[in-house]
Order: sequence, then C-alpha cells, then structure tokens
Amino acid sequence: MIYFLIPVFNEELNIPNLFTELNALSLQEELFFVFSDDGSSDQTKNLIQQHFAKKQFVILGDGINRGPGAAFNTGFEWILSSSKNLNDRVVTLEADCTSDLSILPVMLMLNQMQYDLILASVYAQGGGFDKTSFFRKFTSAVANFIFRFLFNVQVLTLSSFYRVYSVRILQKIKATQSTIIAETGFICMLEVLVKAIHQNAKVIEVPMKLHSSKRRGQSKMKVLKTTIQYFSFLLKNKLASRI
Repeated sequence: MIYFLIPVFNEELNIPNLFTELNALSLQEELFFVFSDDGSSDQTKNLIQQHFAKKQFVILGDGINRGPGAAFNTGFEWILSSSKNLNDRVVTLEADCTSDLSILPVMLMLNQMQYDLILASVYAQGGGFDKTSFFRKFTSAVANFIFRFLFNVQVLTLSSFYRVYSVRILQKIKATQSTIIAETGFICMLEVLVKAIHQNAKVIEVPMKLHSSKRRGQSKMKVLKTTIQYFSFLLKNKLASRI
C-alpha cells in the first residue's frame, strides 16, 4: 500500500488539478489518499469528496487551524494505526501541485533499495525553482546551511513537504518519541527529518524542479514567521542537548 498524506488548508483552487495529477499516476501498488484538513473554511473538503469519490480516501481533522505540523502528525498517526504491512510506504506532498510527480517512480524505487526517507530536493544537482522570490530563496538557503552545520545533517533540503517514508522508520520514531511531530508550523519537516536521522535512517535526495507557477492562490508559508520558527527550534534543541 502507498499512502499519500496531503495536508490541506483552503485549497479549493488546487484540488481539481491535484486530482488530475494523482489520477494520472500509474503505480503497481494499491493507493490510499489521506487528506489532513487544517481547518479549511472554503470548499476544499467538498471538492475532495467530489473528485476522489471513486478512490480510497479519508479526510481527517476537527475543523481547527493548528498548522501544517499538526496536520502531518494527525495523518501519520492515522496511517500507522491503519497500516497492516511493514513494506507500506507514505508519500507526503503539497496540495498546491508544486510537487513534481514525474520523479515519484524514482523516489519509490530508491525506497525499495532500502532507503528509509527520500527527499525531493530543489538544492540537489539538477533541481531548482521555476519562479520564486529572491528573499524566499535566500532565507531558505541560509537556514538550511546553518541547520546542516549545527545538526550535522548531510542533506541539502530540510523543509520540503515532498518525501517518501517507509512505514518502518515512522514506527521507529513513534516508538522512541512521545509524538512523531510536535512542532505545529512549517519547521515540522526539519523536526521529523532530525528524528529519522537519530533512528539511523538511510536518507537520500532526488533533484526536483519546484513549479510554483502551477499553484493557484497564495503560498500558505509566511517566510518571516517560518524563519523565526527555525531559529526557535534551533535554540530549543541545542539547549536541550546540553542539559
């Protein structure tokens, strides 16, 4: 089974295109779509129900907006309680169609080669952005450099939603931590990456072009707020490591 875990928050403009892209996938495994709704107030849930009616899917969430970290954690917990096979995989991706699904077969193949966590990376050789602001690229690059240096993380991208996880590594994280993801903001992707590395996960990156022009509506990530979350996470974890 491949579980697609997709956090959504007011994505009514993107759901039709997202369905078209996911529906075009040709994979051998059984697919299950897990939408973790972070308190959408538009027609996101109704459109998911309409478009995915003939697919295996579930919409999670209690109607409260807590942030992408909380949405991811809800989804991961549901998948771990539902998965019946240690060979199951979890694909996490953005709901705004900026994840390049053409590289997914390569990511899944690498998972079959015993990599526990595969990251789609705009910073790996061959990756990049088709359109984004200089400020966003600069702050992302600086934050990534600092965290790679201080946490000794040997990957180039830290915050991308688009990943493939083995269920095994998620189970290991859950077994040793009180929760898979505690952070509620976009820093959650760094948190779960660090936790996976602490469980000796085999991690690899696949280059990806980020097609932000495919997004309908505005990005939900606020650059300044996320930058502050990065450094708050840094201080908290570095202080904790010295206690």
